[in-house]
Amino acid sequence: MTEDILVNVTPFEVRVALVQQGAVQELHLERAATRGLVGNVYLGKVSRVLPGMQSAFIDIGLDRAAFLHVADLWQSRGNGHPVPIEKLLYESQPLLVQVIKDPIGTKGARLSTQISIAGRLLVHLPQDPHIGVSQRIGSEAERAQLREKIQRLMPADEKGGFIVRTMAEEADEAALLADIEYLRKRWRQILDGSKAGVAPVLLYQELSLVQRVLRDVATEQTGGVVVDAPAALEELQEFARIYMPALVGKLRRYGGERPLFDLHGVEEELERALARRVDLKSGGYLIIDQTEAMTTIDVNTGGYVGGRNFDDTIFRTNLEAAHAIARQLRVRNLGGIIIIDFIDMGSAEHRDTVLAELRRALARDRTKSSVNGFTSLGLVEMTRKRTRESLAHVLCEPCATCGGKGATKTARTVCYGILREIQREARQFNPREFRILASQAVIDLFLEEEAQHLAAVGDAIGKPISLQVESLYSQEQYDIILM
Repeated sequence: MTEDILVNVTPFEVRVALVQQGAVQELHLERAATRGLVGNVYLGKVSRVLPGMQSAFIDIGLDRAAFLHVADLWQSRGNGHPVPIEKLLYESQPLLVQVIKDPIGTKGARLSTQISIAGRLLVHLPQDPHIGVSQRIGSEAERAQLREKIQRLMPADEKGGFIVRTMAEEADEAALLADIEYLRKRWRQILDGSKAGVAPVLLYQELSLVQRVLRDVATEQTGGVVVDAPAALEELQEFARIYMPALVGKLRRYGGERPLFDLHGVEEELERALARRVDLKSGGYLIIDQTEAMTTIDVNTGGYVGGRNFDDTIFRTNLEAAHAIARQLRVRNLGGIIIIDFIDMGSAEHRDTVLAELRRALARDRTKSSVNGFTSLGLVEMTRKRTRESLAHVLCEPCATCGGKGATKTARTVCYGILREIQREARQFNPREFRILASQAVIDLFLEEEAQHLAAVGDAIGKPISLQVESLYSQEQYDIILM
């Protein structure tokens, strides 16, 4: 199936959507103020070594120190025996590192000292004399042939290795050789910069979002790459002419009056991708909850009663949900541990079919995932590699009212909390009057249904209690002023 790549460019933000048969399959977003760091190479400085955790914090010039575990130190693998991190690193030591995970939440960036530089067809591993082939190339004969071809094209003085990407399957030797030379040149530039620079310093920055999409996503199946900004189109055309000549003809300028993303329904899809509920065509729906540790997805039949019997209804809803879940993972860029609660199925054959359908739908995902199958409780456990923030984490922030809990205390609960606090304060202090500052809903409740309780507390402490509405307060916010 062909897919189109839509590129919306503004001075503050670049958005890319992959559309297949009219449906948005992936959404990518990059803001000028918070550009991703994955792939960047830094000359960092060791700020702290933690032997107990076998890890270290590295200063790479960001607000938060980045994190390096001993498992990501290629120097620790000498002679097949792991070397303790405290024997390899010391404070203030300059260290060449690459970001493998962006800062997420309160966690700093994750680093590795094994550098990899991605090209169109190959990934260069300058420190590792290994030639690997993408797992997506299934034929063992073809994998062996590609290994032999790269070994033959590699210069005699090359001490590193390469990983052959899926796009290299159809590439000729001239294109592969050009990629090898480009990647070797970039590595030499990084080495020269590390010798001349003072840590912490950025030595190599990963390509911009649009260039990465052109490099990593666009294929022969891509129908067109539509860009709505002339300057961005010229930049992409120049980039494609140098590295991907076959794609130059697929780059097109969008000049319509209606915004590009509005025309293709991408804006609506963005809004749906932030919603907790996802409706299925059959009438069923998904509930997606993203937490710090994992993402949970609950499947419900909703209004779907279309099967010949109840088991058939459940089975068909779960099959549709499997495809919708795979798409939502891509669109929302959800990663880490994912728990799926399909509707309970009595038939083992139905469970196996749904699981197979989920794996088949996930096979189109460019991000690596693993499905472990049904647990004893009937839940499906899976993981999806997480390297960048999810769409919700990029576009949203915790609610100022509920603090991310998803619920707020009722006005009555807040009233009773205020009354208890006044009683506590009255035991310690002797003011002339207590004044309650709270939201309109809380004050209204005190004036109406809770007036009797308010009066009783006032009589008990022997002090007058006055009320004042603060229109900017949320329902849970209040202050008690001692007059």
